[in-house]
Amino acid sequence: MSDAVRSDAIRSAFAGWPTLNAVVRDAVAGLGDEELTRAARPGRWPLWAVVGHLACQRVFWLCDFAGEEGADTTPFTNAKWSCPGDEDLDHPLSAVQLVGALDSTFAIVDRVLDTWSLDSLAETIDHSDWDADWVHTRGFVIDRVHSHDLWHAAEVNEILTAAGWSPIDPWR
Repeated sequence: MSDAVRSDAIRSAFAGWPTLNAVVRDAVAGLGDEELTRAARPGRWPLWAVVGHLACQRVFWLCDFAGEEGADTTPFTNAKWSCPGDEDLDHPLSAVQLVGALDSTFAIVDRVLDTWSLDSLAETIDHSDWDADWVHTRGFVIDRVHSHDLWHAAEVNEILTAAGWSPIDPWR
């Protein structure tokens, strides 16, 4: 796909996504390392892992799965095999690292919102060589990434409110 903004781009269907990214980014930007280790309750991922995982999965789905460029501009050049939370709870990310991760991975989302068209959402991406279940449309991919961001943004709010801090408001 071309990097030029398309007149039939899907951005308008996801108009609130940049704000969601910004409020998550702003929420973690001012936190210290100890604050980032907070979890909603025992047995759950710490805040740094939730936000790192959110950002890393953007790279997995959009770059590794859907073939978009940009993984090399993020901290997650090996997203298929190693993401915070899923595979890595041993290397905490700082607020600076999380902000960089959110910014660099959202740049990929931004480009997709401007270059994928409504018609392209029906295109099938086949990674059945990975596993039989890895055949999806572009529409599934963008819906999956957006829904995943929303899911983990809610988890960020769960952690923030459990700590007695103000929740994020993506509808500000």
